[in-house]
Amino acid sequence: MEQNILDCVIVGSGPSGFTAAIYAARADLKPELYTGLEPGGQLTTTTEVDNFPGYPAGITGPEMMMDLQKQAERFDTKVHYELITKAEFSKEVGGVHKLYAGNKEIFAKSVIISTGATAKYLGLDDEKKYNGGGVSACATCDGFFYRGKDVVVVGAGDTAAEEATYLAKLVNKVTMLVRKDEFRASKAMIHRVENTPNIEVKFHHELIGIEGENNLVERAVVINNQTQEKSTVDVHGIFIAIGHKPNTDIFVGQIDLDENGYIATEKGSSRTNLPGVFAAGDVQDHIYRQAITAAGSGCMAAMDAEKYLAELH
Repeated sequence: MEQNILDCVIVGSGPSGFTAAIYAARADLKPELYTGLEPGGQLTTTTEVDNFPGYPAGITGPEMMMDLQKQAERFDTKVHYELITKAEFSKEVGGVHKLYAGNKEIFAKSVIISTGATAKYLGLDDEKKYNGGGVSACATCDGFFYRGKDVVVVGAGDTAAEEATYLAKLVNKVTMLVRKDEFRASKAMIHRVENTPNIEVKFHHELIGIEGENNLVERAVVINNQTQEKSTVDVHGIFIAIGHKPNTDIFVGQIDLDENGYIATEKGSSRTNLPGVFAAGDVQDHIYRQAITAAGSGCMAAMDAEKYLAELH
């Protein structure tokens, strides 16, 4: 049986995957996209998206992803609702990469990895219950909705410090819950927190529950892990800022990753260390993590893939 070798396969379906598909399809690469378990990516867990250009009235995350998918399909992108479970990449220029969706084998001259990253949560049942009702893992995405209100930020690293200082400009008060007796953040970020008057830091405190009517956050239930004393903080928003995990497990050992597991790309491009393998979106970006930057890098990846394929002929 002859192998059907595709020009371009896109793994993942958030803003970066669908944008890569739009550009690759318009370049006549006939891309095939595998959505993974969460079609639309992290944005499908976001209710309102107000900061993506071109939507003056705002849009929900799932609706926006449907729009992007329809646009990709309009140019004949083939979308598969399947998860890529294994990858065998070629190290040769012009080599054929092999991907697996369960037992199905897929062969491709170029691969764009857009598998994203997953926000880490504490694992409380209440986090799921109030997700979209006041629990968030992204201050720049959702901070605006808490203007003039009180919020909690959980975490002790740079992410938590950044989220807290960003939110402090918008909200009435930020309460930071830090599990240990000190921050893990850099000195510069700690100074910023300490010099922001409307941030209160509670060391040795952990979030153990969330309360509120109609699945809307009204109180954070916290415990002092030294005294075991429980208390509540009246808040409208709870931001979990304990980091993200890039979805790169199936690529470990084949592709260069940084110390946190994000795919390393050449500066100013989407190229990885492997010829014909490109990475776009949050799987290679731990700094910005926005839909718009993911979409931009998806465009870059498709253009890089197109150039790579053109140079093979």
